[in-house]
Amino acid sequence: MVRGKTLLRRIENATSRQVTFSKRRNGLLKKAFELSVLCDAEVALMIFSPRGKLYEFASLSMHESIERYKKHAKETEISDLQEASVQQLKIVAERMMKQIEQLEASKRKLQGEDLATCTIEELLELEKQLEKSMHLIRARKTQLYKDQIKNLKEKGKALAAENSMLGEKLGVRLRNIEVLEPVRAAATMTEASEVSDVETDLYIGLPDTRKWLPHRFSCI
Repeated sequence: MVRGKTLLRRIENATSRQVTFSKRRNGLLKKAFELSVLCDAEVALMIFSPRGKLYEFASLSMHESIERYKKHAKETEISDLQEASVQQLKIVAERMMKQIEQLEASKRKLQGEDLATCTIEELLELEKQLEKSMHLIRARKTQLYKDQIKNLKEKGKALAAENSMLGEKLGVRLRNIEVLEPVRAAATMTEASEVSDVETDLYIGLPDTRKWLPHRFSCI
């Protein structure tokens, strides 16, 4: 006779529930012991009764088994996180590769390449993009020209101011020269008038019988 399936649900009767707990607990502990012996496996089993009483079985040491479980769980968690991170990176890389391919295709079309497969709507859109780009390029070029003209004007103003300062300095120097020139001329004439007289010896007659006549000549 085939035994029918037992419906798994909470036993309402407290006595029956306690009897069933004791039987199945002992059976579970026995199965854990047999598994550790027959398969040389490390088995650790903990059971808490409805009243909170602990029943346990460990083939080696419950503490060592718990520590081993914690270590394994931590390693598994790290491994899962790494695997998830790798999968996420792969998804991001694939997405970026698709974007790069789309950008390269768009660039080729903007350069006038690979237009054979474009529809009229796509060509009109490309034309609109090119017109917009040309407008931006011209605006930027105009702005650069304006900036250059502004800089040149500022440099011109600075040079004009510098020339004005140099002109003022040169005018002051010329005026000083005009004032000092008469003073220098008067000093030169004074020095010339103070030149000492030059005395010369005058001899009359033959070389042996000539007389010496002193004459004084003044240099004017």
